[in-house]
Amino acid sequence: MSEQDHHHDHGHAHDHEHHHDNRYSDMQARVRALETVLVEKGLIDPAAIDAIVETYETKVGPRNGAKVVAKAWTDPRFAERLKTDATAAIASLGFTGRQGEHMRAVFNTPETHNLVVCTLCSCYPWAVLGLPPVWYKAPAYRSRAVIDPRGVLEEFGVSLDSQSEIRVWDSTAELRYLVVPMRPEGTEGMDEDMLADLVSRDSMIGCGLAGKPGAAP
Repeated sequence: MSEQDHHHDHGHAHDHEHHHDNRYSDMQARVRALETVLVEKGLIDPAAIDAIVETYETKVGPRNGAKVVAKAWTDPRFAERLKTDATAAIASLGFTGRQGEHMRAVFNTPETHNLVVCTLCSCYPWAVLGLPPVWYKAPAYRSRAVIDPRGVLEEFGVSLDSQSEIRVWDSTAELRYLVVPMRPEGTEGMDEDMLADLVSRDSMIGCGLAGKPGAAP
């Protein structure tokens, strides 16, 4: 069945990612310790930390990916480069990941919807999407996105035509995915900045759609 069309490239790549996860955990521990000291000394409000994290998770990071998508919508030559060599195309806009990390762009069409998951840990394209959302790391999402992607999408408010195919892509340390959502109708004449405002983080993971003009993404 198309629901089970599950792609996993570079099967051993996760071994490398776990080392990265360990370093990230150490970093998280140091950051948390510093936050505790600052809060205890009254130098920083915990709510301010939450606001900063929220900003990077939903605004600053995803803006990079949104610019990539908007350029692909408006520049056919760039879209073709994105299809054939996403790593180079994204780097040409100034967004690059850790050394050895490659990107692949998958394009949504009326017939095919793409969804990204990392089944073994939480590989995520930080360079274009910023911080991963909490639910992306959750075991429930990581398992159910493969077993029941249509049901997961419906929980995110995305109802697709029953005839459409859902392709699930398994992200790894060496290969990460960017979903290029379909360009919404009614956006003719909009420039790249205006289009980028319609591209949400969730739409670039595949658990959302691009926003419509005049509505928040």
